Amino acid sequence: MFKKIVVGVDGSATSDNAVRIACDLAGKYDSDIYLVHTPQPQTVAFAMGAVAGYHAVTTMPSHDEVVEAANRITSDATAIAKECGREIAGTFTEQGDPGTHIIEATQEVGADLIVTGRRGLGSIGSLVQGSTSQRVNHLAKCATLSVI
Repeated sequence: MFKKIVVGVDGSATSDNAVRIACDLAGKYDSDIYLVHTPQPQTVAFAMGAVAGYHAVTTMPSHDEVVEAANRITSDATAIAKECGREIAGTFTEQGDPGTHIIEATQEVGADLIVTGRRGLGSIGSLVQGSTSQRVNHLAKCATLSVI
């Protein structure tokens, strides 16, 4: 039923759940899993502030810090997949709008399912812009699954 699954990841607990659920489905349907992460400097700054007293309001992270955080998030998601007995077929990481990048990756690999966390680290910004999962659900031309 689902041969290629795209999972949007941002390092949040709901993102981790999305990876686990995608792995469960991939096991049932022998699917390939692709990760999409769109690093957001504001999210990195917020996460650093929440963890290490980083001055998120006055100091944005450097490009290198954003790249480092993105690598950590995709590595952690890959490790979750491995714990579930699955391999990641590919990873997409690019700055910009997360919903747009998830849809672009879905089209590029020909995915037939997108799995996202309903609320991730972008929750603060979603109050103004709308959530990534809402945008993906609106734009997708394949099945979508939003998890908590």
